[in-house]
Amino acid sequence: MKGLKENFQKAHIVIIGSGIIGKFNALELSELGFQITIIDPAQLQNSSNAALGLLMGNMYQKRRGRSWDLRKQSIELWPQWIASLQKFNSELSIEKPLIQLTTNEEKFKKLEKFIYKNNDINLRILKSDSIFIKNINKAFQIKNLKGMISFKDGRINAVLLLKTLEKYIRYKNINFLEEEVIKIRKTNNYWISTTRNNENIKSDIVVFCNSLKAVDLIENLSHNIKLKPVLGQAIEVEINDAEVDLLSLPKQFNIDGKNIITQSKSKLIIGSTDEYSTKPEEKTFEKLTNFLDKKPSWLMKGKISKKWYGIRSKPEGEPSPIMKNLENGLIICTGFYKNGILLAPACSKWVADEIKNYLY
Repeated sequence: MKGLKENFQKAHIVIIGSGIIGKFNALELSELGFQITIIDPAQLQNSSNAALGLLMGNMYQKRRGRSWDLRKQSIELWPQWIASLQKFNSELSIEKPLIQLTTNEEKFKKLEKFIYKNNDINLRILKSDSIFIKNINKAFQIKNLKGMISFKDGRINAVLLLKTLEKYIRYKNINFLEEEVIKIRKTNNYWISTTRNNENIKSDIVVFCNSLKAVDLIENLSHNIKLKPVLGQAIEVEINDAEVDLLSLPKQFNIDGKNIITQSKSKLIIGSTDEYSTKPEEKTFEKLTNFLDKKPSWLMKGKISKKWYGIRSKPEGEPSPIMKNLENGLIICTGFYKNGILLAPACSKWVADEIKNYLY
């Protein structure tokens, strides 16, 4: 085993992209003893900075196939990652439970059937007499609201997670290069990543975690991968109404595709992914609150204290995410679009296993 780790220390891996997936891969591989270089020209502008951090794993309704396997593995791996990350920030945790709600009777029947079929003690039906729904109804005045609660799913603060990952990366002395890679080529069994400033970085392996830009780099290598841009956007609303206490609401819940996160007594976040647009809406508030037939006065009078968005990538013609060993020493791990944070542990483990198999 010692000899194996010594060999790992000789191998240099370049990771292109410094979002959640790039950082998880860098740390997983660094812990195995590999030399790692992360390359990204705009670390603060990647789509991970717009993530809300919801972890919808156990409530996923397709309990078979690759998508479920990745979720199941990530659910098992997340506690280990939290334990490691808490050494760098003790406040980092997964807040549970997570609630999924709908006003559509047909969608509710599917949720109900899913729960009864799987007989999972961590999943329960929520009907109108639930205290959670009563509190949501009191605040939002939504009729016919029903759904489910998952005690195994929840939310991790995405901003805090990114900062903690960065601390961990600095502790591991992982190289970071603030450059843009414009070309990849193979020479004498090594991969050469050429930056816009004409710097050539030699490595044994390249891992693409840079979303849409990965397609441009592998296009010349005859790999047919298609990614479509999708928009993730969110607003933070600050209210000024003494009669409304947002802390009476669940910490995190979803109503017909809109994610709502309670921040404090007077602040909440509303966000969603729009698969049919890449341009942030001018009327973001109207777009993100269209799940409400009638908006309560406290919300209408609220002030948008923060607004943000990120462009994510969704695979075209194949399932999300794209995880492939394209050729010897060239790996792609991208196209998560909705579930990057949730699936990061399982995907970084997959990349590590692929690299170990390739090298040894």
